[in-house]
This record gives sequence, structure tokens and C-alpha cells, in this order.
Amino acid sequence: MEIFGETSKFDFMGKRKIALMISVVLIFISLASIVAHGGLRFGIDFAGGTLVQLKFKSPPSLDSIRTGLKDIGLGDSTIQEFGSSDDILIRTQASEGALQEMGTRIRDAIVKGGSKDDIIIERVEMVGPKVGADLREKALLSILYAIAGILIYISWRFEFQYAIAAVIALIHDVLVTMGAFSVLNIEFTLVVVAGFLTLIGYSLNDTIVVFDRIRENTRRRGKESLTQLINLSINQTLSRTLLTSGTTLLVVVSLFVLGGEIIHDFSFTLLFGIIVGTYSSIFIASVFLVIWEGRRTSKKRA
Repeated sequence: MEIFGETSKFDFMGKRKIALMISVVLIFISLASIVAHGGLRFGIDFAGGTLVQLKFKSPPSLDSIRTGLKDIGLGDSTIQEFGSSDDILIRTQASEGALQEMGTRIRDAIVKGGSKDDIIIERVEMVGPKVGADLREKALLSILYAIAGILIYISWRFEFQYAIAAVIALIHDVLVTMGAFSVLNIEFTLVVVAGFLTLIGYSLNDTIVVFDRIRENTRRRGKESLTQLINLSINQTLSRTLLTSGTTLLVVVSLFVLGGEIIHDFSFTLLFGIIVGTYSSIFIASVFLVIWEGRRTSKKRA
């Protein structure tokens, strides 16, 4: 199936300076936001602490919940609705004591003379600070190992400059997506790390399709410049890229809208990342090949 009846003739490389400017601005905003917030907003998985989910028979007052938590020394806890106004998530830095005792203690502080049956403890999760730090380290290493493996694989399958271009595009995708999490103040959890690893694989697949066509066209290279060949290659794969990204986005949007709060952040990672990954496979990775070729030509002339 083809979106375009014949090979399109969009001048992608002619817009590469504009694309690079956009990427620089996005990365700057991402880094500035992360620095301004003092880093990413880590969830219980990484920061440590206790998470308690409560189910109320009727929508409670968040102010009354806050008052009850202050009475037991947990006034700095984060309180938010989870899916509906009847479900409340409470996150606290306290990570000592038995799980059920913590849940019961919080429920009793909120009830204040009412019926305990009006509040159901749905779940209680606890992560110690040392475990959280260990998970942070392993999450970072998993992303770095994935990028290193990609560098080795593409160097073997294509050439070294292709591998560098792919890794630069992946780093671009990760930084911009992390920036979106920071700007929107979304928690960074293990589920989100899984989303990032999925994003890396998806973005790489899209980039390799373009690289494969560039390599085929390079072997039949006549008088065309590398810029012209890359433009031709991107246009030849454009229908495939749009169809793949479009159908994937339909599924991810469905997960984002209908999947519920548990996978909300995971689906957001994919939703935002697929858009950025498709953009980077066209403009970031391919543009780097043009820059590499230009420098190599300049050295030969020198």
C-alpha cells in the first residue's frame, strides 16, 4: 500500500537547517527544564518511599485528607486523584514499618471518627531509599547498554558513520522526551523506563529502513550528490514511514485514552516518542550523514 502514487519529491534536506534549529531549541528547553526542577521527578520506584491507594465511597475533600496526614506527621505527602475522584493516591517519603500498618495508619488518620468501611485500602507499595538508588542506576545502565548495543550492531551492518548518526538520533529522542516529562512534571518510573526502551527500538527500526535505502541508492550512485541521494531515499520510504507510524499511533492513542492510569505514562512515552523518533530518523540521522560526508570531502581537498 502506498500513500503517494509515485515517489514524492519533498526537499527534506533543503529544510535541514530549520530542523536542526528546532532540535537545538527543544533540547535546550529540555535541559533547562530538568535543571530548573533539580532533575527528573522520580516516582516511588526510584526515589523511595510509600504509595497508598485508597478507594472512597464518595469523593473526599483533599484538604481534609491533608489535615489528617499532618496529624500523623505526613503533611508533606503528595495527594492526587487516580483515574476518578473516588480513588486517591498518597505518596510519602516514609519507608519504614510494615506495609499494611502504613495503609491502616493513613486510613485511620483520614477517617476521624467516621466509618472505616467508607475507605478501602486498594494497595500499599514501599521502596527503601537504597533500593530506589539501585533501581535508578540499573535503569540508566539499561538505556546506555541499549545504545551501546545499537552502536555495535549498526557499525557491523552498515558503516561507522551510520552508527554514530543513529545513536545521535536516539540521544536526541531520549533527551527531548525526557524534557517533555520534566516540563509536564510527569513522574519517571520503571514503567516509563520500559517505554523509553521500547521507543529506542522503534526509532532505530525506522532509522535503519531509511539507512538501508540510502545504502542501496549509494551503490547505484551516478552524478548525484549525497544530499540528493538522501532526499531520494527518504521520499522512497516516506509512504512506509507514514503508514507504520500512523498505525502505531492509532494503537498508542487508544492505550493513552482507554488504557487507564496504570499505563498512562507508558503510552504517553510512546505517543510523544514515536512523533519525535519519526522526525529524527528523517532530519537528525540523515543530516548527520550529510555533515560527515562534507567534512570528509573537505579533508580530502585539504
